[in-house]
Amino acid sequence: MSFSDLGLSEPILRAVTSEGYENPTPIQAQSIPHVMAGRDLLGCAQTGTGKTAAFALPILHRLTAEGNPAPGSGRKIRVLVLAPTRELALQISESFSSYGRNTPLRNTVIFGGVGQGNQVKALQRGVDVLIATPGRLNDLMEQGYINLAQLQIFVLDEADRMLDIGFLPDIRRVMAKLPKVRQTLFFSATMPPEVRKLADDLLHQPAKVEIAPVKATADLIDQSVVHIPKAKKTRLLAAFLRQPGVDRSIVFARTKHGADRIALQLLRYGIRAEAIHGNKSQNARQRTLDRFRIGKLRVLLATDLAARGIDVDNITHVFNFDLPHEPETYVHRIGRTGRAGSAGKAIAFCDPAERSMLKGIERLTRKSIPVLEELPEPPVLSEEELALIDELAKPDEDFADGSAIRRPARHRSTTEERPDDGGGPPRRRKRRRPGGPGQGIHSAHRPPREGRPAEGATGPGAGAGAAPGRPAHAASHGRPAGRPQGSRPSAGHSQGRPQGSSGRDQSGGGHWQGAPGAGGGSSAARGPRRPGRKGPRRPRGRS
Repeated sequence: MSFSDLGLSEPILRAVTSEGYENPTPIQAQSIPHVMAGRDLLGCAQTGTGKTAAFALPILHRLTAEGNPAPGSGRKIRVLVLAPTRELALQISESFSSYGRNTPLRNTVIFGGVGQGNQVKALQRGVDVLIATPGRLNDLMEQGYINLAQLQIFVLDEADRMLDIGFLPDIRRVMAKLPKVRQTLFFSATMPPEVRKLADDLLHQPAKVEIAPVKATADLIDQSVVHIPKAKKTRLLAAFLRQPGVDRSIVFARTKHGADRIALQLLRYGIRAEAIHGNKSQNARQRTLDRFRIGKLRVLLATDLAARGIDVDNITHVFNFDLPHEPETYVHRIGRTGRAGSAGKAIAFCDPAERSMLKGIERLTRKSIPVLEELPEPPVLSEEELALIDELAKPDEDFADGSAIRRPARHRSTTEERPDDGGGPPRRRKRRRPGGPGQGIHSAHRPPREGRPAEGATGPGAGAGAAPGRPAHAASHGRPAGRPQGSRPSAGHSQGRPQGSSGRDQSGGGHWQGAPGAGGGSSAARGPRRPGRKGPRRPRGRS
């Protein structure tokens, strides 16, 4: 069977031919006639079976047959496609753009994690097909930017992933806004009870298409497992990645921080890898995927959610660095390789604590995963490779976003750690307790009062702060005889630096060295005290 046998319009067929496709996949051959006939559809198919084209091609055919809206009436959203992740939403949007290149139809994609300004502008210009993630869709509907009154077709893709993420409440909110009369297309890789219940709520007498059961995907891929302690996994992974024939690999980690950590550890072995996960910005994730797709990046670290919707061909190896808690997730992971008849390998690293997860995977696939006995030699780094690692650690234009290389935080030295070389004020001072050298105590928000120069002190600014060793004045000025003139009581005051002073404390001087011309109450700026004056200067405005 060819695509022309399915009755698709000529503009759609030309686009399909230009993409290099000749014959439909099983899910396309079975789904397209039902969608073109206007029936609801329940499709159960794994990733990589061509299900995006199974609904995109007939939708474009139907919209093209209806023609463009009347002049002045504006474009209304006639098709809504809901996807669980930004990456999958972008992939679907690209498919609609490619297959609909010879039609006047417009599509746009909206998702969270980026500003909504450009997305709102695209909606205001009018679209025929809207691809969205649930969170951003509900946000823009609440703001009044999206109206689904004219909707004809609703597509829910990767329904099982939607529920795994926790999008069921968001999906229910979207369902409340859908027209009663519509066509619904429902796709899921697995059919647990909660997914089937959601399908029953959405669909009306659907046609059912089931392609490639869960265990069938595993039969096409060379699988193996290595029993190894967690502490040795990274070194073994580096050994595999340095083997000939490991050209394009995805390494799956269970957590976001784990993916980042593995990427940094691989850098020690001269292997550049980048991680994609929910903590990365959308732009950084997209740049990483683009580099991986065109071959500039050989190793991709991914979490399960971020990897959904990645459509990259010729992936030679999938490494399960951490085994997933859900056996179905393992099948999703290894489905990234072995596509379209090409050879693929899936290697799992199993820590003793993960044995129960491995048994669950084998029960689901009904296949015992063989243990890999012959392991590659652990890498030994030469001087040239060590130099290469140093070079790789330098940022370049391709990795300017720093998505794989994270610099250690800059160490901020304290006053005691930094030498007194006149290089400017320290970034941070530790609190000092009274009694040691240099212990003039001032308020953090108020400059110290002026005092007379300390004994033996010379030069400008020598009189700022306390002056130990001077005879105390009489108590007529309200100062205890035991406290140096120019200092403040220690009770209730925090240690700080005088405002406007740029010098450092000198051990043994008991004061801040004021720079010439500096403000903040420095005696160097105000000059020496007039002879015969007793006590500190009085604030201005007081008699």
